Amino acid sequence: MANIFTRIKDSIEADLHDVLDKKEQKNPLKALNQYLRQAEQEKERVHKLIERQYKLKEEFTKEFHKAQDFADKRLKQAKIAEKAGEEEMYTFAMKDYEEYQARAERMKASRQEAIEQLEKLEQKYEEMKHRLKDMHLRRMELMGRENIARANHQINRVMENVSEKPFSKFDEMERYIEVLENQVNRSYYRSTFDSKIAELEKELSEKENTN
Repeated sequence: MANIFTRIKDSIEADLHDVLDKKEQKNPLKALNQYLRQAEQEKERVHKLIERQYKLKEEFTKEFHKAQDFADKRLKQAKIAEKAGEEEMYTFAMKDYEEYQARAERMKASRQEAIEQLEKLEQKYEEMKHRLKDMHLRRMELMGRENIARANHQINRVMENVSEKPFSKFDEMERYIEVLENQVNRSYYRSTFDSKIAELEKELSEKENTN
């Protein structure tokens, strides 16, 4: 378990720049997200190992109390048999007592070792959780910087296009409208020219008749 935790801890302690500086990654933030997902999965595995260690500690405790109870019971029975002069029963009770007592001492030592290991694991697990939290916060900061960079890039591109191309399009449109207006005016002038001449001719004729 310690080796597994060490491997996980070493992986999480890796510098984030190692991920971001990989030129072959087209999107470093995507690689970072994948890295964090894997780290979270490793954290869950460690959490399950710690839960398993808790259960082992409880089992050691249970077996210790069971063995100690039997040892105490056999010791009490041995004293009764000895007092009654029952040598065979005394021998049997003492042999059982020694076996149960040895088992109880072994379970007590295993329980103590499990408790100490569990305390160390919990401390490292808390360190790992803090490290992961810091990494998530760092990712948020990087995402913010990426958003700003993308937004500025988009704004600059739009502003560049707005400052040049659209206004040239407006100029083209204005020239096009002027041409249309001239064509319309010429067409209207041409279509009304004959009637205007006829009107002038009529007015001149009336003046001559009047004179």
